Amino acid sequence: MKRLFIILVIIFSYGLAFSQSGTDTLHYKKVYYFAGTGIGIPLGKTKNVLSPKLFSGSMGLDITLKNPRYYLYPALYLMSFNYNQLIDDAEYNRMVENGRSTFYMLSLAGGMRKQYDQLNTYAYLGPTIGLVIEPRANDVGNKVIMESKYSMAFGTKLGVGADYKFKGFFLGAEMGYLYNVNKIQGNPVHVLTVMVGLKSDITRLGEKVVDILLPSK
Repeated sequence: MKRLFIILVIIFSYGLAFSQSGTDTLHYKKVYYFAGTGIGIPLGKTKNVLSPKLFSGSMGLDITLKNPRYYLYPALYLMSFNYNQLIDDAEYNRMVENGRSTFYMLSLAGGMRKQYDQLNTYAYLGPTIGLVIEPRANDVGNKVIMESKYSMAFGTKLGVGADYKFKGFFLGAEMGYLYNVNKIQGNPVHVLTVMVGLKSDITRLGEKVVDILLPSK
């Protein structure tokens, strides 16, 4: 897990240094919407509690800054995992095995990119806040009643990726690392995210929304 984090940091740092040259002609004054699907892979001690479950997903906005080499990347990640309860919960009389846990994590990242004709490479980093749902179970009479336990989580998201522009859309893939400060069942949370998806230009839609909300006199 530590090796993966170091590798991603090196790639991120290299991208920052390398992005200082060249001109980006695809993202100038643009806003893109990215929708991806993939998988979240628990790392290290996180695997004591969570294991991969298909599918996870993401949706986010690629908002170009004044210098098109840099952008804002707010994104929502929905990740599902198989779940094993390790610590007894006094509010419930049964332990859960082979349950399901869901993470809803909002990443507020910033990043940089480099254009190679129609191909773009990028890296991003930012804080996260989200909701973690864990399963719980109670014996009630002759039934087992399943419930959900909710908790807030704070952390950070680091990632690298690439996309290629076709006529009217981009096809892209990214690999990221999610770390939550909050533990789950006494174990740290380290997750590798792998997403593949499409990115489309919504600049005109954004301009129309602005015109509706803030009409020119």
